[in-house]
Amino acid sequence: MSRRHRAVKREVNPDPKFGDLVVTKFMNSLMLDGKKSTAERIVYGAFDLVLERSKQDPISVFHQALENIRPSVEVRSRRVGGATYQVPVEVRTERQQALAIRWLIESARKRGEDTMVGRLSGELMDAVNGRGQAVKKREDTHKMADANRAFSHYRW
Repeated sequence: MSRRHRAVKREVNPDPKFGDLVVTKFMNSLMLDGKKSTAERIVYGAFDLVLERSKQDPISVFHQALENIRPSVEVRSRRVGGATYQVPVEVRTERQQALAIRWLIESARKRGEDTMVGRLSGELMDAVNGRGQAVKKREDTHKMADANRAFSHYRW
């Protein structure tokens, strides 16, 4: 990691169908080997399935799912006098979004449905309803931070 200056954040273009920046970031995270058209097909297919199943706007379902996954606190390792403590810290908004996207994709890939479209739509529906692997990950992160509240005075 360079100590000279901070890395410049790249601007992403809104996705072609909905004009949403978060959907584009999600697609870019989902994409493997630079195959953006495949990632687009998966995301839009999952959105169509969500629309079919829940009769709700897929973009609002997507944003609600991300909101339910987004962590507010996490633990960071801090070394003090030879001992390593798990110190709870608040999560920046940008990182909250990045973690939510990462956890959603990770948990969708682990699901048992046949296609990635089905897995992703299932995980989105579960996240909106407050269950699923990604929401569990957030709950575990919050529990860990709560359990280590005693070390919060080591915050930097």
